[in-house]
Amino acid sequence: MNLSPLQKARYEYVPKLPGMLRNGIAEISVKNGEATSSVADQDKIKALFPNTYGKNEITFVKGSNTSAAKKQVVGVILSGGQAPGGHNVICGLYDALKATDKNNVLLGFKGGPSGLIDDDYVEFDDAFIDAYRNTGGFDIIGSGRTKLETEEQFSIVTKVAEKHGLTAIVIIGGDDSNTNAAVLAEYMAANNTGVQVIGCPKTIDGDLKNEDIEASFGFDTATKTYSELIGNIERDANSAKKYWHFIKVMGRSASHVALECALETQPNICLIGEEVADKKMSLSQIASQIADSVEKRGNAGNNFGVAIIPEGIVEFVPEFSKLIAEINELLAGDNTEKFNALPDWDAKYEFIEKGLTKESMAVFAILPQLIQQQLFLERDPHGNVQVSLIESEKLLSALVKDELDKRKAAGTYKGKFGVQHHFFGYEGRCAFPSNFDADYCYSLGYNAFMLIQYGYTGYLSKVSNLSKPAEEWVAGGMPITKMMNIERRNGEDKPVIRKALVELDGAPFKYFAANRDKWAVETCFTYPGAIQYYGPSEVCDLTTRTLALEKG
Repeated sequence: MNLSPLQKARYEYVPKLPGMLRNGIAEISVKNGEATSSVADQDKIKALFPNTYGKNEITFVKGSNTSAAKKQVVGVILSGGQAPGGHNVICGLYDALKATDKNNVLLGFKGGPSGLIDDDYVEFDDAFIDAYRNTGGFDIIGSGRTKLETEEQFSIVTKVAEKHGLTAIVIIGGDDSNTNAAVLAEYMAANNTGVQVIGCPKTIDGDLKNEDIEASFGFDTATKTYSELIGNIERDANSAKKYWHFIKVMGRSASHVALECALETQPNICLIGEEVADKKMSLSQIASQIADSVEKRGNAGNNFGVAIIPEGIVEFVPEFSKLIAEINELLAGDNTEKFNALPDWDAKYEFIEKGLTKESMAVFAILPQLIQQQLFLERDPHGNVQVSLIESEKLLSALVKDELDKRKAAGTYKGKFGVQHHFFGYEGRCAFPSNFDADYCYSLGYNAFMLIQYGYTGYLSKVSNLSKPAEEWVAGGMPITKMMNIERRNGEDKPVIRKALVELDGAPFKYFAANRDKWAVETCFTYPGAIQYYGPSEVCDLTTRTLALEKG
């Protein structure tokens, strides 16, 4: 196999562990913390998880290892979208498992949760693992989005576990995947299978975090990757001086990625969905806000700029959310077939006009035809609009152009408005993990095995104090049920991990809000450049601006 020089060098990188985990397996002991309760709906969550609810948080400390010695056969899966560092979670898990007893076994189930159901697996050995150390992607065993949530699935997984003599299953995933881990852990405990279930917090969107989970893995690398690209575009804009670049970044349910990229690059505009929802902003108000920046810069001779837009922005706009809800109702049942059978867009437009309320039709009417048609593309499995298919960067630039045309006609805007569009998403999901993510993920995997060794189940691998050098990181675990509440999903009340949104009273947003008016008018671009893997610690071990501001 041909390897790039960077690939060869990264294989040799030795991830840094929290200081306590460097003591050696025999010198790792447990310190019990407080008993826990869920973030909301305590009675309902407790009733659903009688065997795993209310357990103590734990911290690993230096001391004599008191865990019972036994052979461990552990299964691991990667679940959901890719995030840089997933391979290192598996490497850390493997190394801790083998350091405890070379006869321990790690099985990787392929293609995500479906690998457990289909009994499609590989047994890892040193050569297999060594080929994936410190690399991006999930290609070591692949991933998938199958949900483990039915009794039938749990029964099959139990039989697969019995067949292989599994003592534990590690699920590496985001909020939905770790919700599934909690439900599976409860099933295994209720049925006395002896199989433990441990989760690891993954998502580049950054919305799996709380007072215990300071960061989900992959967020650091992905935002650094996007910020490099945004910085490159800013440099180009400042060189050519003739385009406004509208850049959409991943993050459908929260705007953490957009905010972090703005803190790294200081664009003229960055929309934060949570603020849009809080202020109940309309599409026209958003367009007007962006147009204000374009006008002031254009009238000063600066006909260029950069606007960062979170992927899910339209879902935060109340009038747009109402429009989408009405469209979902309009196309319910047989109406989708009736709509698709209409001969042309004029006929479809008439159908839409009759079916929407006056308020929603007013919103629909101001949308560019391209966006109108995107709202009626293929539905998701539940029959709803696929919001991720809406090119919100093009929607907003078109609305801004309409607003600027009005201002030009009124004589207030004297500039020129040329536009380029970008969407950064897949570019960051499988990047070579930064040193931070390489270290953090390896620690999460190593730590996950310590939770298994000490008999815990329904726990999330937890490494905290992340804004400090790795030597000072703190390893331990927290019950997944602590993060859960009840939400309405597809017409049913479901226990789920609560997504963490951007906090408008948090330090990262406050810093952004304090500076954005200046950034909107002046050219304050900063250029992060490529991720640095070698060099001074303050450069190559740098954490995110979000984490640095949150932890002071």
